[in-house]
Amino acid sequence: MRKLLFVCIENSNRSQMAQAFAIIYGKGNIQAYSAGSKPSGKINPKAIVAMQELSYDLSAHTSKSIDEVKMEAPFDAVVTMGCGDACPWMPAKQHIDWQIPDPRDMAPEQFNEVRDMIGGLVKRLIEQHP
Repeated sequence: MRKLLFVCIENSNRSQMAQAFAIIYGKGNIQAYSAGSKPSGKINPKAIVAMQELSYDLSAHTSKSIDEVKMEAPFDAVVTMGCGDACPWMPAKQHIDWQIPDPRDMAPEQFNEVRDMIGGLVKRLIEQHP
């Protein structure tokens, strides 16, 4: 089973949605984790609504720090979401950086565009590296 870690700064939007998409598209073959370099401690309500539209309950997730997931290392892939130097290094076979804008303050339509971008990237990642 492949282990994927998705990292952004607050672990309240992008990495949470990426983790959800990995669970959806991984169909039980992926262990998906998410964390933040400076976690907010909560999931953005906009992210919860955006994923509810796709029948996924993000409200069950929690905002976590890198320290809370490091015991799961090494990962098959660590995907950072545009946090650059703010994302600490984690042991992994592959490191990927997706430059994804932070949708935190976006209107719902733009937020959903970012959600869909993340969904497409996660789907490709899983298909390219089964």
